[in-house]
Amino acid sequence: MSYDDARGEGAMALFGEKYGDVVRMVRIDDFSKELCGGTHVERTGDIGPFKILQETAIGSGERRIIGLAGQSALNYFRERDHALEEAAACLKTDDPCALPDRVQKLQEEIRKLRKELDKARSEGVSSGPDPMERLKEIGGVKVVSARVDVPDAKILREMSDRLIERVGSGVVVLGAEIGGKANLVVKVSKDVAKRLKAGDIIKRVAAIVGGKGGGRPEMAQAGGPDASKLDEALDSTYDIVGEI
Repeated sequence: MSYDDARGEGAMALFGEKYGDVVRMVRIDDFSKELCGGTHVERTGDIGPFKILQETAIGSGERRIIGLAGQSALNYFRERDHALEEAAACLKTDDPCALPDRVQKLQEEIRKLRKELDKARSEGVSSGPDPMERLKEIGGVKVVSARVDVPDAKILREMSDRLIERVGSGVVVLGAEIGGKANLVVKVSKDVAKRLKAGDIIKRVAAIVGGKGGGRPEMAQAGGPDASKLDEALDSTYDIVGEI
């Protein structure tokens, strides 16, 4: 039929296709009327199975569906079933439908093991001298500045969290040599942070190891290339707190 007649019957022209004077209109009962701009089949059953892979917006009020049909869809289903069977075998279950539950349990177990590992690592490195032995009171503020042996910055932060809890009200500065470089973290209790900012302290401490840092009033981190001056930097904390 003519393009104008098809449009007059309410047929939709999709995707900005360009049509000639004579068009083919596809009607599905009273559900839709559309101009055909793609592959033709005699009946929908000729298409066979159809698997939607992607659905996206292509314009205002317009969507595009990308999928597989016929033999391609069947191949997709076979490959997916094979992958599910292999995954089920790896997780020691004969039922692929049980995979979501198995995966969820594994994720929970992994999270639990990671927490236990972090705790074990943290407790293991804290078996050295107690940093509280370096506690001093500077201008009425409790200050602890100590060097610790830790494998990474995450454990260093965790140790500073626990140490500031032990101090209660005051300042904690911890340093460690990690990967040949100096790493520093400063924690300041909330009440003390009103007049002593962690960022102000760490800028001066980090400068001694050739670095710079910053952070929030209650927590700051820094790194520096000169690990040989780490002890000097930590010892200077007490004077720096007294001067701020």
